[in-house]
Amino acid sequence: MPHSVTAQSTTTPYRVTLTDPQSHTWYVDEPIEKGGQDSAPNPMQILLSALGACTTVTLQMYADHKDIKIEHVHVDLTLNPNGDPEMGQNNVVRNIILKGDFTEDQHKRLLKVAESCPVHKLLTSNIQIQTALSIE
Repeated sequence: MPHSVTAQSTTTPYRVTLTDPQSHTWYVDEPIEKGGQDSAPNPMQILLSALGACTTVTLQMYADHKDIKIEHVHVDLTLNPNGDPEMGQNNVVRNIILKGDFTEDQHKRLLKVAESCPVHKLLTSNIQIQTALSIE
């Protein structure tokens, strides 16, 4: 099943309403210093949240499947923590904190599992974006 989202402008400058076919609704806004109202995460925070959520869920699913007891998953993500990217190379720093009792082998495997979450795979792949523009 393809994933899809619709983004629509609102009457509030830079606030965007996002919806999906399942009727979920969420929002994006820009910070006040960029002319927005800071009423929702900005687009880059939404992108990072997708990676954080996918990492968390993937680790939980793997642990459930392998009967590993994870008490809590905490994922911190930062885009370009050292400032603007050099030569167009962006850097996402992901720090995962797991609460539970793990063997050294399980710890290594959980790191590999985190790096194989679908959003991680997507963001590290060669992405092509095909754009069409219509005027009403």
